[in-house]
Amino acid sequence: MKIAIASDHGGVNIREEIKGLMEEMNIDYVDLGCECGESVDYPDYALPVAEKVVSGEVDRGILICGTGIGMSIAANKVKGIRCALVHDLFSAKATREHNNSNILAMGERVIGPGLAREIAKVWLTTDFEGGRHENRVNKITEYEK
Repeated sequence: MKIAIASDHGGVNIREEIKGLMEEMNIDYVDLGCECGESVDYPDYALPVAEKVVSGEVDRGILICGTGIGMSIAANKVKGIRCALVHDLFSAKATREHNNSNILAMGERVIGPGLAREIAKVWLTTDFEGGRHENRVNKITEYEK
């Protein structure tokens, strides 16, 4: 599995935590920034991650900003993206099992680094169940066409 990860200025600390987690889990990743503490625009980081996911260059993406809201909105504008904003373990598991989410968004100002690591680990290790859920995801894909 290969992951694209990025954050704006509001998510730099958790991005570093998640990179450490992926290294511990031997998951290959590409870090798309940002490398600053000054204010930047979240679409400049969300859209390149989403484009790498839909192109197949990476398998999934992780985005972090202050709340996760801006990143998830921007990523979901890209056809083929199912970005889920998650701040709890149940949703992290459910969005993979039921929605086959391909990008995880989190908010650094909403959750701490420990919970963010747990959420990312659950999301990275949970498979899509398919079955009745596959039909539902396929309806979204068809609508996007």
